[in-house]
Amino acid sequence: MRIISYNVNGIRAAIKKGLIDWLKTDPADIICFQETKASQGDVDMKAFEALGYHHHWFSANKKGYSGVAVFSKIKPDQVIYGNGHKVSDDEGRVIQMDFGDIRLINAYFPSGTSGDERQQFKYIWLDEIAAYLTTLQKTKPNIVLVGDYNIAHNEIDIHDPKGNKNSSGFLPQERDWMTSFLGKGWIDTFRVFHPEPHRYSWWSQRFPTVRLNNKGWRIDYITVTDSIKNRLADADIFPDVKHSDHCPVYVEIKS
Repeated sequence: MRIISYNVNGIRAAIKKGLIDWLKTDPADIICFQETKASQGDVDMKAFEALGYHHHWFSANKKGYSGVAVFSKIKPDQVIYGNGHKVSDDEGRVIQMDFGDIRLINAYFPSGTSGDERQQFKYIWLDEIAAYLTTLQKTKPNIVLVGDYNIAHNEIDIHDPKGNKNSSGFLPQERDWMTSFLGKGWIDTFRVFHPEPHRYSWWSQRFPTVRLNNKGWRIDYITVTDSIKNRLADADIFPDVKHSDHCPVYVEIKS
């Protein structure tokens, strides 16, 4: 099972930048999009369906905002929209699917960059998702959690840790949450295969040379429960795929 997580920063904009041509190269069996900024009715799905994708969307109530979707060549056994937390569900942040013994969760974690109110919402959301996952593991031990986490965990995950020590996405409380989360039986799949520095998944669009000079952050992750560790075959980041200010991240899991 090959899985990609990709914050497209607007799926309609990504399509205009060649998203469908990239999907024709068959990069994965399951593509998890975040920040679709659209509902299914806003997008002509014929080209995606012609490539063999089943598609499931969970969009925000607010038009042109947030939203997640999963395009899969493997038909899921079950689809769950949201995770029961109203504000999160209203913003279209979580969609879940079962594939055999694996529960796949595609999540768009909140950003706190717009101010204190959203930063506080982010902390609440992080606590809620952690509690939800702890409960879920009792009945679904094999979980793959993909998405834009909006957190650079360690100094190796950000190009300028000192200059960003007070930036949302690299605040001590966020990083501590990530450490705690991984300490509860979760694996950062990318780091299993890639301990090296300077590997990022997001670059600011405010400065055109930032991506060219690889001054980025690694804020997109695919984490799995410990029970899946021995089934990991590969993981990577694809910085040369450019339909967004993010790039795709990848994992391959043996059946």
